[in-house]
Amino acid sequence: MNKSTILRIARPTDNLNQIANMYCQGLRFTILGQFKNHENFDGIILGHPDHLWHLEFTHHRGTIAGRAPTQDNLLAFYISDHSEWLHQSSLMEAAGFITVPSYNPYWDVNGKTFEDIDGYRVVLQNTVSPV
Repeated sequence: MNKSTILRIARPTDNLNQIANMYCQGLRFTILGQFKNHENFDGIILGHPDHLWHLEFTHHRGTIAGRAPTQDNLLAFYISDHSEWLHQSSLMEAAGFITVPSYNPYWDVNGKTFEDIDGYRVVLQNTVSPV
């Protein structure tokens, strides 16, 4: 994969500004871009400028996105340093994420699962990624 490759993970929300604030505060993302009324879609692109991936949250005007379809819709971040993991976990809670038991018990062994206001989940895993 070359350095210009970008992975964008996109998902709808009914809470565009609140979701952006939660992810910026909880995961220290920055707003990389945003758009309004692009063929009835509004969106905010979040991430870190030095990473080759980002998240895009969109809202289609006049529609309801609803909540996450299952409790296993999640993003997993591996943080090997325990003190950084603790700090990041406290940022998630301060940003309004709710700590929940993981749907898959694997994530509770060395991690914590957080749910956003749309019901989507983020796991902060206190281990090194297995791959």
